[in-house]
Amino acid sequence: MGTKRTVEVFSAGCAVCDETVDLVNRLACPSCDVSILDMHDDAVATRARTLGVRSVPAVAIDGTLADCGAGRGPDETALRAAGLDQTLA
Repeated sequence: MGTKRTVEVFSAGCAVCDETVDLVNRLACPSCDVSILDMHDDAVATRARTLGVRSVPAVAIDGTLADCGAGRGPDETALRAAGLDQTLA
């Protein structure tokens, strides 16, 4: 079996965050290992800072932030461009 793609969704539990979680779960392929991370947790907030997260919701794929769609949160096009829906070989 191939390698898994690590997908981290940084969320504060807001309505927009919930929409992003739903979008990521809908787009995730079998090669995606999706984690929903609560920004209220200090360890998660520290991880987010190391990745450069400045607002939520935010999505990192394999340790790289997906394009944030001009501050409105990740959109489907940006997530697909980051490889979310692409099965790894």
